Amino acid sequence: MLQYFIGRQAIFNSSLNVIGYELLYRPHDTSFVDKIDDGDAATSQVLLNSFMEIGLNELVGSHKAFFNLTRNFIINSDLIPPVNDQLVLEILEDIEVDDELIQAVKTLKKKGYTIALDDFIYHEKMQPLVELADIIKIDLLAISKDELYHCVNTLQKYPLKLLAEKVETHEDFNICKDLGFDYYQGFFLCRPKTLKGTRIPGNRLAALQMIASLQDPNVEVPELEKIISQDISLTFKLIKYINSAAFSLGKKIESIRHAIIYLGINEVKNWASLIAMSNANDKPGELFVTSLTRAKMCEILMESIDPNKKGGAFITGMFSTLDAIMDSNMSDLLAEMPVATEIKDALLEKKGIYGEILQGTLAYERGDWDMINYPEIDKGTFSDSYMQAVRWATQAGNMLVESTSKAA
Repeated sequence: MLQYFIGRQAIFNSSLNVIGYELLYRPHDTSFVDKIDDGDAATSQVLLNSFMEIGLNELVGSHKAFFNLTRNFIINSDLIPPVNDQLVLEILEDIEVDDELIQAVKTLKKKGYTIALDDFIYHEKMQPLVELADIIKIDLLAISKDELYHCVNTLQKYPLKLLAEKVETHEDFNICKDLGFDYYQGFFLCRPKTLKGTRIPGNRLAALQMIASLQDPNVEVPELEKIISQDISLTFKLIKYINSAAFSLGKKIESIRHAIIYLGINEVKNWASLIAMSNANDKPGELFVTSLTRAKMCEILMESIDPNKKGGAFITGMFSTLDAIMDSNMSDLLAEMPVATEIKDALLEKKGIYGEILQGTLAYERGDWDMINYPEIDKGTFSDSYMQAVRWATQAGNMLVESTSKAA
């Protein structure tokens, strides 16, 4: 049975709401394609079969699903699932543009599929595809700023949407937003907006102080109960969240003391820290889904190495977005928090066992699958843990929003 990596990368609108995900795929065995005569079509077939087997709902929910298609797959359109509002078919930049391809894209367009051009750079032979496209993706790392301005100016006369990909900084996002882009893809959301030394806003500072108190390794049960209970809003949110379907507990939790006894002190500390992080409520929800996905994936991967370190792995993954949530330098934030040295080393320098697990998780998230090389962990475990983490984080994230939005 062929094993494969499957990942997703969020696509945002100008309000930083998720409108879809690009679905990424590669077989573990890179020699797989060479063993098949019609390699690109076979790989695409496995790709879509895999997604259909898993279920699009598991990967993208009600959002759009962007698929990269090879030439043979575009021409053999019967292989593509039936038209629906979710599917966006991406034509890759290295596909030869000729009459056969243009006619195939026209056929797909007439059937009602949404067509996107990937890694677009304008030249004359692309003109027929431009006229058929609904979305054009421009790779910011592949062109200069002058070329970017020229490309946008050329394309704005057409009734299509512009998507900026490889958006790595908030400055990139703002430039593209000013230029009139409609959609954005990249890892800018997981990076802080501000420079080192700027003052943390009051709501985030209060959240950081709460997290520091919660993560004190010397805190005992009575003190932890007191820390949480002093914040009525945090108490309400935490108990409501723990009683949600995300936990599927067999009994209702009535108090913080009850939660600590039932879940354990470290579990309660971590969940209370997550809710405190979410109090920086001017941040897009996808950032917290990313935090949860990383946390859960780190936890699952650590299970196969050292189950006793699962809690530390979870908090390492969750805190990996702390700088983006607080809009401050990670080293400055951690200097204010009594977090275990192993976790600090992982977050700042990717050192130690937590650092290795975090590196693997981040590599998977980015689709840098060649960087995943851990003899202790089977590659299939990475794929499985990612899918488990995505499913769990989506549910937990929705429950978190529901729990925190209705708090007094």
